[in-house]
Amino acid sequence: MAVKGMQAAAAGTDPEVACPIGPVVDIVFSRWTTPILWSLHTHGRQRFVELERRIARITPKVLTQRLRQLERDGLVVRTYHPEVPPRVEYEISELGRSLAPLFAHLAEWSADNLEKVERSRHEYDASSA
Repeated sequence: MAVKGMQAAAAGTDPEVACPIGPVVDIVFSRWTTPILWSLHTHGRQRFVELERRIARITPKVLTQRLRQLERDGLVVRTYHPEVPPRVEYEISELGRSLAPLFAHLAEWSADNLEKVERSRHEYDASSA
């Protein structure tokens, strides 16, 4: 019954509004957000340079932008230590940690299905050649 109500409400709605998870996908699954959150969840509190080393292909500019956005979204906590030289550390917030079951489920799906996706791609490409 709830699905029918959602479908009826979404029938004449802008597609971006019709999908209730769209904003979450935009926040969590942008190109670099997932590796940043995964690294912070897996390795705990880290300095900028540690994140930069763990996420090898990210540029410092993009890492800075993504960390700022994640802090703004409440998924990452930035701690400034007024030392000489200054030290800044990043860690995943409680809100960010609440995404762990979602990431675990996606990792499980990936392990179970990525081979099937690759096989489908190969079959599709072979049939269209």
